[in-house]
Amino acid sequence: MSAPTEREQALPKPRAARRKESPLRKAVLEGLWHNNPVFRQILGICSSLAVTNLVLNTLVMCAGLTWATALSCWTVSLLRNWTPHRIRMMVQTLIMAFYVILVDLALKAYWPEMSKNLGPYVGLIITNCIIMGRCEAFARVNPPGLSLIDGLFSGIGYSMILTLVAVIRELLGMGTILGFPVPYFSTGWDKWIILVMPPGAFFTLACLIWLFRSIQSDPEGKKP
Repeated sequence: MSAPTEREQALPKPRAARRKESPLRKAVLEGLWHNNPVFRQILGICSSLAVTNLVLNTLVMCAGLTWATALSCWTVSLLRNWTPHRIRMMVQTLIMAFYVILVDLALKAYWPEMSKNLGPYVGLIITNCIIMGRCEAFARVNPPGLSLIDGLFSGIGYSMILTLVAVIRELLGMGTILGFPVPYFSTGWDKWIILVMPPGAFFTLACLIWLFRSIQSDPEGKKP
């Protein structure tokens, strides 16, 4: 096969080739859509049961998890060359606990009511599979900047789904959004109380996972 001419080398490369050359773009799209932690990897499901009955609680929980995931991935990546392989899981857990404790202390100091509403679930961010998965699978073998972006957008991808679950549950179950009454849903709508109960979280999340996986295609163009 003959070598490409200068003119062929100067032509713009196909979109697929450009995407492969951009790890940053890949990290963003993987976290938000292609490898979304919730509807693709089915991780962090416990949060959907715990905090998605109210949108405000969900937003605070998602912000805490995104903060912890991004900075944990960044720190694990910074220390990856100095962390002995056999104790890496303990080191990663310690790093995650540090950032989660900061979130917990900040809530208790500046928003005690929210801290009481979330209860022990803030502390349980430490055991969230999303953080451990990104630290182990990505941050341990990639540079700090890229690991920070990967953790950030994995957290955002998680937050998008949980916020959508919370909006549906609060709107249909209580007729409000962020505590504010929504026309028709707060007056004429026959509220679905089951949606603000624990089973409602699983019903709503299952429907959303089915919806997103139905419209998402894998790299080969096949349905998942």
